[in-house]
This record gives sequence, C-alpha cells and structure tokens, in this order.
Amino acid sequence: MNPEKLLSRIRVVLCRPSHPGNIGAAARAMKTMGLSRLCLVAPKQFPDPEADARATDAVDVLAAARICNDLDEALAGTVFAVALSARPRDLGPLPKQAREAVVELLAAAGEGDEVALVFGNETMGLSNEELRRCHLAATVPANPEFTSLNLGAAVQVLCYEARMAAFGGRPEVASTTTPFSSPLATHDEVEGLYAHLERVMTDTGFYNPAQPGRLMPKLRRLFGRARLEKDEINILRGILAATQEKTGYGRKP
Repeated sequence: MNPEKLLSRIRVVLCRPSHPGNIGAAARAMKTMGLSRLCLVAPKQFPDPEADARATDAVDVLAAARICNDLDEALAGTVFAVALSARPRDLGPLPKQAREAVVELLAAAGEGDEVALVFGNETMGLSNEELRRCHLAATVPANPEFTSLNLGAAVQVLCYEARMAAFGGRPEVASTTTPFSSPLATHDEVEGLYAHLERVMTDTGFYNPAQPGRLMPKLRRLFGRARLEKDEINILRGILAATQEKTGYGRKP
C-alpha cells in the first residue's frame, strides 16, 4: 500500500497535555514525518499562540486538530491503538519496543482501518485506565537511568519509526543538491588530476617516482571518498598550476 496512505490513517492522540508549547512541538514532529491527524484529549490550554510558535510551519496540523473530552472519544472508529509508556503496568497491554509496535500498527492500517498512537500527560503519563484502552504499550529503549522523554520528542520518535516502517526502512529524503553543487567529475577528469598532482609533487621534490611507496594509492583513496565534482577538480588543478607558476616548474623553456 502507498506509504503516505498508511501514515494518513494514524491519529496522534495527546491525553491531557498541560503545556501548549508541547502541543506545537508535537504537531511539528508529526508533519516532518508525514503525519497530520492530531487529537487532543482535554488539553489544558489550546488554542494558544505558544503552540503556534512551537509548531513553526505545522500550524495547519494544529488548525485541523480535534478536541476530545476523553480517550474513548479520541479512539472512536479506530481498530488498533499503541500507547507510549516507559513504566511496566500490572494487567496492562502487552509491552513491545516502539519499532516492533509500529509494525503491528501499520499492519492494521494496511487493512484500511484507522489506528492511533497515544501519548500521556507530560508529568504523569497515561493513567492505567487510559493504557488499558490500547492494544500495545510501546517503549523506547532509552537510558535505563533516565527514561523520561519530552512529549514533543516522544512524538518525534514514534512518528519517525512509523515513517520508517511505512516506507520499508527507505523513505525518500530531501535533495541534498545545493546551488553550489556541480556534476560529478568523470573518470578521465579525475585521472587528469592524479597525473597533474604527481607531476607537481615530483617537480617540487615531495614525491620520488623511483621510491613511490604508498603515497599515490593513499591519495587516490582520499579523493575517492570525496567523490569529486567537476568544479572541485578545476579548483584543485588551478591550485597545482599556480604552484607550478610560482616555483617555475610550470614554465615552458
């Protein structure tokens, strides 16, 4: 199934959030991972300018958020719910690590049904009653000595895991091309650089072709890691040419 379609079936439910800034941070975390359906159960303060400020460009997620009186209302129509909880509970739902839990969540969404990720209050988390309304309790394998996550961070982690699972571990990423990028150098352009570099190093006495050692292979490995661009080749060869001009090795008789 289309990954975006899967993600569109996930509701992110925040139970009794006490700080509007955390609501905005959660909305931003959702949008960066392709989720958009936010449900707020009895928020203490919402809407609020601070929520808008923390959401940055995800104010549309806040504008579309549903306000619910209780968790039952927020989960109405869903067939599967995963609750985030750092603490083991008696008689609660089966605990699983977050990465495993979202796989089951998406499997249910793949059947065409609505599902939910449920988060508790910043101070007290989810109550036992709220947790028992969910099918799984997801845990994040954090530092055992400090397992507490900020609400916005917790939403980010679970939404990230959901996105990775929806895309089979290989979601499309934003292009890293910048206005300063140029095409990659061709094989012959790179070889031309190596030949030019070897001439300059030989002429200046830095390199002895009679005892080459491992210098050229190491330089090839160095530049090979960089995957040089055409502009970078031109810059490096320009530096080499300027070196030859300054030392006189580049002048013709």
